[in-house]
Amino acid sequence: MVEGGFTKLFQERSFFRLVQKYQPLGSGEPEEETHEECELKIIEQEKEVTVLPPKDACKYHKEDLAKALNVDLQTGLSEFSVLQRRLKHGWNEFSVENTEPIWKKYLDQFKNPLILLLLASALVSVITKEYEDAASIAMAVLIVVTVAFIQEYRSEKSLEELNKLVPPECNCLREGKLQHLLARELVPGDIIHLSVGDRVPADLRLIEVTDLLVDESSFTGEAEPCNKTDAVLLEAGDITTLSNVVFMGTLVRYGKGKGVVIGTGENSQFGEVFKMMQAEETPKTPLQKSMDRLGKQLTLFSFGIIGIIMLIGWLQGKHLLSMFTIGVSLAVAAIPEGLPIVVTVTLVLGVLRMAKKRVIVKKLPIVETLGCCNVICSDKTGTLTANEMTVTRLLTSDGLQAEVSGVGYNGEGNVYLLPSKEVLKEFSNVSVGKLVEAGCVVNNAIIRKNSVMGQPTEGALVALAMKMELADIKDIYVRKKEIPFSSEQKWMAVKCTLKNQDEEDIYFMKGAFEEVIRYCTLYNSGGISLPLTPQQKAFYQQEVKRMGSSGLRVLALASGPELGQLTFLGLVGIIDPPRAGVREAVQVLFESGVSVKMVTGDALETAVAIGQNIGLCNGKLKAMSGEELDQLAEAELSSTVKDVSIFFRTSPKHKLKIIKALQRAGAVVSMTGDGVNDAVALKSADIGIAMGQAGTDVSKEAANMILVDDDFSTVMNAIEEGKGIFYNIKNFVRFQLSTSISALSLITLSTVLNLPNPLNAMQILWINIIMDGPPAQSLGVEPVDRDTIKQPPRCITDTILSKSLILKIFMSAIIIISGTLFVFWKENPNSGITPRTTTMTFTCFVFFDLFNALTCRSQTKLILEIGFFRNRMFLYSVLGSFLGQLAVIYVPPLQRVFQTENLGLLDLLFLTGLASSVFIVSEFVKLCEKRCCQPKHTKDCLN
Repeated sequence: MVEGGFTKLFQERSFFRLVQKYQPLGSGEPEEETHEECELKIIEQEKEVTVLPPKDACKYHKEDLAKALNVDLQTGLSEFSVLQRRLKHGWNEFSVENTEPIWKKYLDQFKNPLILLLLASALVSVITKEYEDAASIAMAVLIVVTVAFIQEYRSEKSLEELNKLVPPECNCLREGKLQHLLARELVPGDIIHLSVGDRVPADLRLIEVTDLLVDESSFTGEAEPCNKTDAVLLEAGDITTLSNVVFMGTLVRYGKGKGVVIGTGENSQFGEVFKMMQAEETPKTPLQKSMDRLGKQLTLFSFGIIGIIMLIGWLQGKHLLSMFTIGVSLAVAAIPEGLPIVVTVTLVLGVLRMAKKRVIVKKLPIVETLGCCNVICSDKTGTLTANEMTVTRLLTSDGLQAEVSGVGYNGEGNVYLLPSKEVLKEFSNVSVGKLVEAGCVVNNAIIRKNSVMGQPTEGALVALAMKMELADIKDIYVRKKEIPFSSEQKWMAVKCTLKNQDEEDIYFMKGAFEEVIRYCTLYNSGGISLPLTPQQKAFYQQEVKRMGSSGLRVLALASGPELGQLTFLGLVGIIDPPRAGVREAVQVLFESGVSVKMVTGDALETAVAIGQNIGLCNGKLKAMSGEELDQLAEAELSSTVKDVSIFFRTSPKHKLKIIKALQRAGAVVSMTGDGVNDAVALKSADIGIAMGQAGTDVSKEAANMILVDDDFSTVMNAIEEGKGIFYNIKNFVRFQLSTSISALSLITLSTVLNLPNPLNAMQILWINIIMDGPPAQSLGVEPVDRDTIKQPPRCITDTILSKSLILKIFMSAIIIISGTLFVFWKENPNSGITPRTTTMTFTCFVFFDLFNALTCRSQTKLILEIGFFRNRMFLYSVLGSFLGQLAVIYVPPLQRVFQTENLGLLDLLFLTGLASSVFIVSEFVKLCEKRCCQPKHTKDCLN
């Protein structure tokens, strides 16, 4: 507030100094009034200057633009005008509203129903003077809450990161001088000079252009840089068609230009994305929803226990308060306080395993959400493709065809002559060699450290020459003249001569086929020039159409002594091809019930070509444009969007619309992207996945997950982890609840039926340690099953406590209770309970626990299928618990503490045989399920 007041005061003082600066000498009172009126008029004019939307600005002539923005195009704005405009429009930056304090964010973690239930149980433990229980529960809660808070706090920086894409400096014309300014100082009406390598500092309407190419891929998804012009547009389409406007955050690839600022800060196209991101909230993950439901289920279960025990006590005429105390104690014991820790540990281990596979996960629950993901919406440019233009197809003038392997600018790959697949190098084939030579010579691009300096299309031709070992061929020529490419002529040519030779000059030309062919009278046939016939021209035209329909950008190449007498050399097909491994990943995902959809700003032909190449929807493609999306009503879109596999010519608003429609249809949506145009969709998707290398800062911060190597196929590993994690959590819940229900039931039965207690307090404590300790925790780290990726994604409506899991929990609990009560009855003499009775009952229960843990390692697979030795932590913890139990039975000091006595070998064998019944029955049930029931496919989840 103070800072704002100071800024305003400073601006007012500056304004008055500027007013005084323009007052004439010896001014009298009437003149002062005249000048005051004059200054007020100027201020009014400045106040009237408004931001021009790009779709309006593109239609203005230069003079009208200067008038609308009240600026002299030759001298720029005055400092006075800048100050006045800044008062109205603010700085050219994004102001992030003050978020809630850290302490409040930390306290918000306690809103989880399961956490609240655990805190309530800790309070009851304090009231009932069970301080050790209270301390252990409180410690568990603190660990879980702190880990979750740290993870989530680090991921809440998405809006601040938008400033990183706003360039810090720019060249601006003010008061007739070209000044080097911070981009944040710009106001509407400023004149900006652009050159190669500059990031555009604000939305600009271009007024002067020289061969200007701007990379707008982060906004539009177009891999190819856009040709820019300063000509007036009669009609304004979407932002991809505004050829005389450049947008904040885009990159100048080639040429130079001059433009007038028409939009700054939040009033720019970039600002539109910013406002949409502010409005979006990250949805709750399915695991968070499942844990919330589980917390509520356990609360109801706890109150049910208290109610039943109080009712039985009241019917028996017992004191209600004492029965309530027993009921509360049992309810507290029933709550699995180890569950939040197991969930957190399981998720953290999943995150660490994924980090080894070069995937960074920013929010813990997101790991598990991947297991529910049934739709992946992927941006094309930079995600499915590498955003590196590559030559993939060659056609020589004498009809030879060749294909090119390798992606990008590293020169790796080969040129194969078709159909023989012969690898070509240098001039082993004259026709192909001459075609590649021409592409390399009529070229201004340089490749350094696997990145192109210059136009990506020209970089693709240099990379082709590298594959043919002809990259140095241009060094044998001396360039005398260059006729640069322009959008009007659609070709570029260079005039060269061979070094150290007195031969005649030679022209090399590249460009659009229909323009280049006009300058050709001959065509090359194996190194010999032959007259060009109409039939030849028709054949080339047909090939251009065929290559164009495959999504290729087609360039024609020619050479000769004069521009009107060139020899046609052939055609080159260029595309931003799919990344390595994408096709295989899409196939595996499709087979496992995950639908992959391409969402791109690119044209239909290119999108369909890539879609077919990577095998989207098994080749059954259905496409929809952004314009078609706008025409559909919300309900209609939700039913249509499921069947569409390619969305083309889409804006950030369209991407958001697609994701919301899929979510309404019941899908769990993952969005992968790398540009500013993907940021809003990444944040609103259930899982936002950004590219680590090609991704913009804003896309990385809006996402929940980052693929470090930009490898789309690692999404498969992530989904595999997500599915495995949910299964591990279910395994833990089954084990812990079946054990706790068994223990509670024994105590409840003995209390209600006035029987002697089969277990003493220390024995119950030891069982609790096993129940919440290493054997239970080790179930959470069970390695992901190899067949997991083949399983369909789970439905988000599935709860952790499903009907089948509840039945299995009660089945195990009944077997444990029955076996333990049988041993208690068998060993209970008429004279009363002896140490042998409690030792046999106690050991029986512990052995049941360990066998129960063994069968809980998988809900569907037999122990022989998953293997005894795959989870070493489980083996060590079960072995430790077994040895601990033997120590409790046979070590004299522990015998006194636990009131146990020595058991014979036959006793141990009897107990082992009896306890194994829970394992045998559970395995038999799995076998029956396997033979009788087939798993449901997830597509049922989509309404």
